[in-house]
Amino acid sequence: MIKLILFDIDGTMIRSAGAGSMAFGRAFGTLFNLPEGAALLDFAGRTDTSLLKEFLDHHSIEATENLESSFFHVYTHWLGELLPQVEGVVLPGVCGLLNAFTAHDATVQLGLLTGNTRLAAEVKLRHFDLWGRFKLGAFGDDHTCRNELASIAERRAKQVIGDSLLSEEILIIGDTPRDVECAQSIGAKSLAVATGNFDSATLQNCGATGTVEMLADIHAEEILRL
Repeated sequence: MIKLILFDIDGTMIRSAGAGSMAFGRAFGTLFNLPEGAALLDFAGRTDTSLLKEFLDHHSIEATENLESSFFHVYTHWLGELLPQVEGVVLPGVCGLLNAFTAHDATVQLGLLTGNTRLAAEVKLRHFDLWGRFKLGAFGDDHTCRNELASIAERRAKQVIGDSLLSEEILIIGDTPRDVECAQSIGAKSLAVATGNFDSATLQNCGATGTVEMLADIHAEEILRL
């Protein structure tokens, strides 16, 4: 029985109509006069910190803590400015599942496992009125490597649920092969949803425990039995 469900954000719960990548571009323009700097980055399943590192390495810019802090301050500002200007959406089935899982509050906990920094995740989910649904999480500023985020989320969950939580009682829901790999890295289960850039066949071939076209296609009880 699943006791912890960790949700990815972009492409899984919401589409932000490119606000995230545009905010990266605005921040690159503001700080480095390179507004096209986001064009060559592959955002799917990546952590924000790994994207910044790739950009800095590509342009031979020395990475420092102060620079990273300044970048994400500017990025988050632009993200907050852009989200109300674009037509982002909560994806089908998300709110229904969250409501259903809330009814199981005594037996299942909801968390986030996302490449977004914690503040960027909050800005996005507050915009769609989803932030208050989650009790814990691991974020892109916890580690550059997404697989490491799974271990971090597991440790944090045990502080809430207890040390008896088993890896196979954890489910990661995401829309990319990196989400599936992330789950596999800790022995967790995965539900891959084809609402991002990858079709269900590709996600199934990556070894996902289950795949759906969209979260509206599966009931909460089915997810808990994966």
